[in-house]
Amino acid sequence: MRSSPSTCSRSWSISEDSLRRYVFHASENCIQELLSASDSNRADNERRINVVDEDGWKVVAVDKGVEISKRRSGTFHTFRSRRVINSVSPQQFITVANAIDAAKEWDGDLVEAKYIKDLEENLSIIRLRFGERSKPLFRNREFIVYERRETMDDGTLVVAVASLPKEIAAGLHPKQNNSIRGVLLQSGWVVEKLEHDSCMVTYIAQLDPAGWLPKCFVNRFNTKLVMIIENLKKQVMPCPTRGGAT
Repeated sequence: MRSSPSTCSRSWSISEDSLRRYVFHASENCIQELLSASDSNRADNERRINVVDEDGWKVVAVDKGVEISKRRSGTFHTFRSRRVINSVSPQQFITVANAIDAAKEWDGDLVEAKYIKDLEENLSIIRLRFGERSKPLFRNREFIVYERRETMDDGTLVVAVASLPKEIAAGLHPKQNNSIRGVLLQSGWVVEKLEHDSCMVTYIAQLDPAGWLPKCFVNRFNTKLVMIIENLKKQVMPCPTRGGAT
């Protein structure tokens, strides 16, 4: 790995093979964290509000069937949402649970979403850029992230998404002068198959928007961020029939 100085920030020139090895290792850790978070407190069906479980998760709300929890992880909380979606298979849901589609649900003023590089069939580098009219957490911000998709032995589908280190990101795509490069510390989807062609969907997100924003504001906004599980559900739900339930 060779470093090169920059007038704004340091960047690293990295070979594609080294990049692939780094991202594979980082995403493997992210996948394991997502699977662990999706299993936490699964046996407690009472959804007790404001009770902290043994893994540190506290349910803060249940909204439209979505259970929202948070766990302190350093400066910024990690947030989790999950719900059962009936009559939708894991494969149906996972078609819209990627970084680009999810970003469109974060903010309608997403300016640009593009794949920078495909490292493998299931491993890509993506740039997300948000405009001036976006919500405060995303206004004039961009994120350089990896996205990895995996199917576990039991059929569980996982999508892991997180930012690249800033030096590697700068080497792949220099930051624009009028933008702030935020950090998606960890995020992703775990979609498990249930009976009757339904699925349990879990979404995890921990975001550092960078720049100056009160941390309490960031943590409050993150509770809204995880509600994208409900928005994406609407894209894959079959059209309701008269008298039918969704």
